[in-house]
Amino acid sequence: MRPFALAPGDGTSVENPVGGVTTFKVASDESGGGLTVIEGVSAPGEGPPLHVHREQDEFIYTLDGTFRVRLGDDLIEVLPRSFVFIPRTTPHTWQNVGEALARFIATLIPASVEFEDFFQRYGELSAEERGIDAFSRLAAETRAMEVLGPPLAQSHPL
Repeated sequence: MRPFALAPGDGTSVENPVGGVTTFKVASDESGGGLTVIEGVSAPGEGPPLHVHREQDEFIYTLDGTFRVRLGDDLIEVLPRSFVFIPRTTPHTWQNVGEALARFIATLIPASVEFEDFFQRYGELSAEERGIDAFSRLAAETRAMEVLGPPLAQSHPL
């Protein structure tokens, strides 16, 4: 492992399931398995299905936009420059509730090659193949996460 720095926009980027781009800032092989770090961009109204990571703690630091975040049974509003900690096995999801693209940094500790593989494989799907079914299927196939329910837009509409 060696130290490094990335400029804005650097890293490997793939289209993501929430209407934007995921850029890997640190992958498992770069951190000696210590952590996976992504910068995520989410379209208005979008967010992942309710899910859980069994072997990783996760934290999210919001950069731009306003999110609704579900942590277990709690639903909270998260403003820009907020920090969210999600211990492993905690069911969680989030939704961009603003009118513009929202950005955040998410970190999984320890690293998750499965999580990295999930985003790479989702990014390779054609537009017609994408959606909640593909998300759930790839989550199970890669073992990146366990999907427990629908996105907030469906389970808790605004």
